[in-house]
Amino acid sequence: MFLTRKNKMKKVLLLSLFVLIGSSTYAQTIHYLTVDGIVNPVMSEFIVKSMEAAAKENAEAVVIQLDTPGGLDLSMRDIVKAMLSSDIPIIVYVAPSGSRAASAGVFIAYAAHIAAMAPGTNIGSAHPVAMGGEKMDETMMKKVENDAVAYIKGIAAKRHRNVEWAENAVRKSVNITADEALKLKVIDLIAQDKKALLTAIDGKKVKVVSGEKVLKTAKAEVKDINMGIRHRILNAITNPNVAYILMMIGLIGLYFELSNPGLILPGVVGAISLVLAFYAFQTLSVNYAGLLLIGLAALFFIAEIKVMSYGLLTVAGIVALTLGSLMLFESPLPFMRVSLWVILPTVISITTIFFSAMYYALKIRHKKPVSGAEGLVGEIAVANTDIAKEGTVFIDGEYWNAWSDEPIKAGERVKVLEVVGLKLKVERLKVKN
Repeated sequence: MFLTRKNKMKKVLLLSLFVLIGSSTYAQTIHYLTVDGIVNPVMSEFIVKSMEAAAKENAEAVVIQLDTPGGLDLSMRDIVKAMLSSDIPIIVYVAPSGSRAASAGVFIAYAAHIAAMAPGTNIGSAHPVAMGGEKMDETMMKKVENDAVAYIKGIAAKRHRNVEWAENAVRKSVNITADEALKLKVIDLIAQDKKALLTAIDGKKVKVVSGEKVLKTAKAEVKDINMGIRHRILNAITNPNVAYILMMIGLIGLYFELSNPGLILPGVVGAISLVLAFYAFQTLSVNYAGLLLIGLAALFFIAEIKVMSYGLLTVAGIVALTLGSLMLFESPLPFMRVSLWVILPTVISITTIFFSAMYYALKIRHKKPVSGAEGLVGEIAVANTDIAKEGTVFIDGEYWNAWSDEPIKAGERVKVLEVVGLKLKVERLKVKN
């Protein structure tokens, strides 16, 4: 009797254990990252740190929903390096419809354990380009191209993808749709949405660093991982248009601080904006000739405060600012340049600000004094005594010694013509008929 009950308890415990083990197989989480925009150090840091966090939490897989026009080679290589050495399956999903994986995005998609695309997306155009306005000769360009080809061919071989197409994507900038990519074995599958993707990859075998792994994604919990406020701010700053506007705000802030010492706020805002702009310049194709021209424009504007050039320095500053703005970012990639529709309103606004400041400065300089002895010229006074060569007048609550070239009787209204020392030269106020 006792043995029978004991055996029954063992069976219950074992059954419970099996149930727990069975349920735990589907208690895994999928870390789902959504990234879009230029491949830069901010995106690289976000993806790599998210992969590290997923590894610590022993996630089932990491899905990177990607939409990118391309970006920096070094940032792309950091992402690819982390993906190739990952012990957690990495799925790159080019989505939603209308998205693309261009340039650096091709390398990232190729490095995934599973590459997928949504209908209506495209992939390709991975030819390397020179950054920073540099002009590479044919030999150097060939070296860079061959390096990129060798790199993507190595990735393609490791992930068993189409090597020939990968080479053409780099050398010839070919670009294909999702359907063509599936036929050419560039990607593994096409999925309509997130749910379809996780269902389609369920049960697939992938080879990670530690060995082969079977994906269990159909019933896995999906944990959405989005960029935090820090990454969002830094990512926004690295946009060429935003970086350019920040630099302009910085220059305007410093100008007003130097022209009106003690305001503090313009100087603080200007300094912070310049620091943020220079942070962004680290990741952008900055042409230093353009940057120097903008710096020269700032010097011209500041010099106008100290030297009255009647607007010549301001005009020179505007010309330098316009040319520098047009030259600031040189890149064959449009998303790495400042939009002309950002440059024109900015230059026009700054021109208006400085011409307005110059106009009011000249107006104030030629304005009639309202205080001191100079402010008395042209004022109306009343003769306190008879005035000929000597006399006194009452003006602005004060009695002044006065003289006139004509006799004036006490009580008559007079006009001040001149101030000599502490005496006023006056004349009888002429009444208009």
